[in-house]
Amino acid sequence: MGVTLTWWAALLGLALAIILILKKLNTTYALMLGAVVGCLIGGANFPQTVKIIVAGSQSVMGTVVRVLAAGVLAGVMMESGAANRIAKTIVTVFGEKLAIFSLAFATMIICAVGVFIPVAVLIVAPIAIEVGTRLHFSKLALLVALSGGGKAGNIISPNPNTVAVAEGFKVPIASVMINSFIPALFGLAVAVLLASLLQHRGTPVSMADLGETSDDSEPAQLPSIGASLVAPIVAIVLLLINPIGSVLGIGFMKAFQVDAMYILPLAAIIGLLAMGQGKHILQYTKAGLNRMVDVVLILIGAGALGGLITNSDLPDQIVNLIKMTGISGSFLAPIAGILMAAAAASTSTGVILGSSAFGSTILGFGVSPVAAAVTMQAGATVIDSLPHGNYFHVTGKSMNMSLAERMKVLPYEALVGLTMTVVSSVMYLVF
Repeated sequence: MGVTLTWWAALLGLALAIILILKKLNTTYALMLGAVVGCLIGGANFPQTVKIIVAGSQSVMGTVVRVLAAGVLAGVMMESGAANRIAKTIVTVFGEKLAIFSLAFATMIICAVGVFIPVAVLIVAPIAIEVGTRLHFSKLALLVALSGGGKAGNIISPNPNTVAVAEGFKVPIASVMINSFIPALFGLAVAVLLASLLQHRGTPVSMADLGETSDDSEPAQLPSIGASLVAPIVAIVLLLINPIGSVLGIGFMKAFQVDAMYILPLAAIIGLLAMGQGKHILQYTKAGLNRMVDVVLILIGAGALGGLITNSDLPDQIVNLIKMTGISGSFLAPIAGILMAAAAASTSTGVILGSSAFGSTILGFGVSPVAAAVTMQAGATVIDSLPHGNYFHVTGKSMNMSLAERMKVLPYEALVGLTMTVVSSVMYLVF
């Protein structure tokens, strides 16, 4: 763009965006306004600022297209009752003796099959409240289980965050999902352990907390578990063909280079037909698109703010700081994920900011694109659920928690995310 902005201006722009979000300004506008102010005080004139903002927003269009495609699968899984059926089946199969595990695992699976993490928590929350009331569990324990399981599922799902980090480092989304699987299992284990230790600490849950967590739009009769699993199974199988072919050297599988933009809607439609709900295709896809609108707008705002950071010397300053501390530069990926997701209180926004601002620098340290994507996304789950984001409030409301009660969940959520970050970093950056 012909101008390098000062690092402190980029930080001021980022800080302004956070303050405006806390003041309840629309997140997209807050991100864009922060980017504009940062550019202007950083040394760019008005035409240069426009170019930086436009270029930053354009850089996320590939992600936006794939996120819109993922909305078809998300809409079908949520509106058809398939996600709810999967959750209820998991909890029923494992029973009350493994109640904490079953709730965390159910949220993980619901998220992993393409349902957004806040929606996954909302789907499982009524079941958790019913089970928790019978077993006298605390709200704290239940939300740690649900949120921790959701975080584990989120890094192995075709959700906006995985789509964004895969697009940011130009790797297949399936590669990110596969290589995040072991860290996700560790995250699930820590979530279950923490929730088990906390099950009688804090305010006990009761049926009175069920209030607004039930979903009035849930179909009167849920589809069978077999039909409910068709869409996610088709999506996963088709997404895995190319990566497996590349690993095994199988020519025809390697040649299957069909993007998630095609696979996710196709899987959704096949699943819808398997459930005998083909007549609802327009209704469910519209619902999925509606749920994606806010996500897409935030991604565009994140792209604009990413343009500010990319055109500043902030990445260079952070690299210098890392070198001064003696930390290996290969750890820039998870560090950037942690910092950017915390700033935006969003996993997907965090990985967009991290990959756009630090992507080339991270790869310059010799880190492979897949390792960078996996570790950055894991890092973005550490402190992404802060109060200036929607996830904090949506999940707190699902358990009828006060602000103080919801704040107590944050350290345990961070431990789950940190576990996945450490495991992924050891696997892909150390060895």
